[in-house]
Amino acid sequence: MNRHLTLIVLFAFMLSYGRSLAQDTTWKLWYDKPAANWNEALPLGNGRLGVMVFGVPAVERLQLNEETIWGGSPNSNAHPRAKEAIPYVQKLIFEGEYQAAQELANEKIRSQTNDGMPYETFGDVYISFPGHQNYSEYYRDLDLQQALSSVSYIANGVRYHREVFSAFADDVIMVRLTADQPGSITCNVQMTSPHDNAMARVRGDQLTLSGESQTHDHQRGSVKFQGRIKPINKGGELVVKDGLISVQEADELLLYISIATNFKNYKDLSVEYEKKSEAILEAALQQDYSTIKSAHTSYYRQFYDRMSIDLGSSEAMANPTDQRIEQFSQVEDPQLAALYFQFARYLLISCSQPGGQPANLQGIWNDMLFPPWESKYTVNINAEMNYWPAELTNLSEMHEPFLQMIKELSETGRETAEMMYGARGWVLHHNTDLWRITGPIDYAASGMWPSGGAWVSQHLWERYLYGGDQEFLREAYPIMKGAAQFFLDVLKEEPEHGWLVVSPSSSPENSHPHGAAIAAGVTMDNQLLFDLFSNLIRSTEILGHDESFADTLRNTRARLAPMQIGQHGQLQEWMQDWDDPEDKHRHISHLYGVFPSNQLSPFRTPQLFEAAKTSLMYRGDPSTGWSMGWKVNLCARFLDGDHAYKLLQNQLSLVTPSTRGGGTYANMFDAHPPFQIDGNFGCAAGIAEMLMQSHDGAIHLLPALPSVWDSGTIAGLRARAGFEIVELSWKDHKVDKLVIKSHLGGNLRLRLSGNLKAKGLKKANGINPNPFFELPEVKSPIIAEQAPLSQLAIPEYTEYDLATVAGEVYQIIGN
Repeated sequence: MNRHLTLIVLFAFMLSYGRSLAQDTTWKLWYDKPAANWNEALPLGNGRLGVMVFGVPAVERLQLNEETIWGGSPNSNAHPRAKEAIPYVQKLIFEGEYQAAQELANEKIRSQTNDGMPYETFGDVYISFPGHQNYSEYYRDLDLQQALSSVSYIANGVRYHREVFSAFADDVIMVRLTADQPGSITCNVQMTSPHDNAMARVRGDQLTLSGESQTHDHQRGSVKFQGRIKPINKGGELVVKDGLISVQEADELLLYISIATNFKNYKDLSVEYEKKSEAILEAALQQDYSTIKSAHTSYYRQFYDRMSIDLGSSEAMANPTDQRIEQFSQVEDPQLAALYFQFARYLLISCSQPGGQPANLQGIWNDMLFPPWESKYTVNINAEMNYWPAELTNLSEMHEPFLQMIKELSETGRETAEMMYGARGWVLHHNTDLWRITGPIDYAASGMWPSGGAWVSQHLWERYLYGGDQEFLREAYPIMKGAAQFFLDVLKEEPEHGWLVVSPSSSPENSHPHGAAIAAGVTMDNQLLFDLFSNLIRSTEILGHDESFADTLRNTRARLAPMQIGQHGQLQEWMQDWDDPEDKHRHISHLYGVFPSNQLSPFRTPQLFEAAKTSLMYRGDPSTGWSMGWKVNLCARFLDGDHAYKLLQNQLSLVTPSTRGGGTYANMFDAHPPFQIDGNFGCAAGIAEMLMQSHDGAIHLLPALPSVWDSGTIAGLRARAGFEIVELSWKDHKVDKLVIKSHLGGNLRLRLSGNLKAKGLKKANGINPNPFFELPEVKSPIIAEQAPLSQLAIPEYTEYDLATVAGEVYQIIGN
């Protein structure tokens, strides 16, 4: 009896311990070995300052970034002679001389000054610990709930602990070194930088490193920067000299790190950066470590805690994160998908703060002077993808830097539109940088795409749809109008059908069978202009002005090329039926109308919807990391949860220096490869779209729930029309409970597979009267005679309406 009781107590203790351990690591990326390369290091950020923590016992490396350290200086890269060449390029395109048109565009339209400037690293802080080469019981993590990284290990019989975070409230990087035995902290600290003009100095009891950004494409580097480190020790000895901080036998060491630049805005480099660096540091030094940490966590959690997600748990949670990624396609590990989702939200909070710069191709994390694609803003998909989760996952404030950049681009793009096209409004080609360049860069195969203004303007409209802020819409309207004015002036009538088309352009970065990318009337451009014009027409109705401009837009919209279904049953990518079923290109631009737009619907445009599914099937699943992120969203919109999950498995496949193809690095960064952060954000949006959609006339609950997520809960998602999902739980793939808050009031229409009950809930009929759910009227497609068409099978759904009052919360039960 006693032995039996002992076993019960022991089992209860082990179960409790196991639960405690799982709880401790549920929302952590954790590892049992140090980072062997940059793609294994862990990212920290406060929007402005980025840190990559390697966690090596003998020599810690903290790789640092500041969001405005970019090469070059304020400039415009528009080509002043392009206006003369564009009519000749258009003529060649309409005559079918695509290669000649592309060669002429390369010579006469492409920027003659520069192809954009690189985002650059600040440098590194190295902390060396003599005698720590041999260690045991190693552990490091990134705590998503606290936004900090920790390292722990035993060396020479002493347990050492490191803690690092990039403080939101105090705008410094904080490092704390401790040990479980007094007098054990002995180390040397230094700052280095790959900038050839960087200079390290000792200023009193501080280390400083000052420098200037790189010259690139003959554009002189003009961003001046300074970093400072102030050490504070408890016990032992501390000496700062000869470019080193030397610490002997301390009980604890704190490092306060500040960085500042002379950047004020995209056209002004007048900030006194040395004074700013010093002032930031001095202000932080007035606070002790615990105060800075508490303020940091409090600020961060006001955003992070808006959402929670539970997709289930499994034994796989007991493994280090890199092992979980490697095994994800073979084992049941639903919590890894939830962790990946919350990691993306963590990244967006950490790299895109109000008042700062938007997330670039690598967020704010980059260890190079000349990173891949210069880590710029690629606006033919990647920059937009970075912000797909912003409104949806309750991080609207993180959207603001991107919206501010759109405003700035509308300013610089006005000069480019006039200089290159003789047009009103503003234009944006496929790339921009810190200096808000808007001219075409690289070769015409990628750069000759003038539709960036239409796509980024969609973010302004989406911001309004989620929050309903008419004052915001009033401020955004002139920006959207300027984008439309450009197209009203440059649209050309194509000779065969008389449609108005964008020319010259391209279906981003993809080539057609005529040995070129340059073309006219590509499907994506037509879809983008349809959205831009439609959003502006609705804006004039909401704001009650500019009716004559709305009439102009209606007339022009009616003459845009319709979508077409080609000979293979596909949604045509080009105006001509050129699609190749064997084309596996990473870009799937012609499916913009499915996602992120809402032009294609199984309920409203079933033939086009089925054709778009066929196009995605031909493209195939394997691709670059960000492309798989887009495909997760597309499959969710296609109401195919299991296919979306398969793509999520493809994305969550471990990429190492010895593997090929897209996926995920050990530190959960998206692998294009190389690292691009857009895939993280794209997949997070896709997970949300699998669980809730609000683009197609209703809030659709569990529209693409994969079989493996049979039960779960998500809280905090935002839907259009000002609705917030306070709680959505499901069991056996059916909605169990919905708690929803109406911030704006109005009709709530719910769509689901199953039934609901609640006071005031009634079966829906007709069009949703809530104006935020107004749907576009898409032209009927032109269908090729030989196109194989099939009847679209749509699952059975039930729709309910509920009249809501602004500020009220409603509980609805599934049955």
